[in-house]
Amino acid sequence: MSLASHLDELQRKHGDIERELTDAMNHPSVDDLEIVNLKRRKLAIKDEIEKLKAKPTAH
Repeated sequence: MSLASHLDELQRKHGDIERELTDAMNHPSVDDLEIVNLKRRKLAIKDEIEKLKAKPTAH
């Protein structure tokens, strides 16, 4: 998988989790632990995206 396609996939997953998190926060019966887990997953993906963007490309 190329770096660009990997970044695209991570950004798609980040957006999916963002939507899932928004839905969970707007639903009163969702457990706070689930919200915390979603936030952790979102942050981990964001960190991975930033790490890949900062990585110098080899030519």
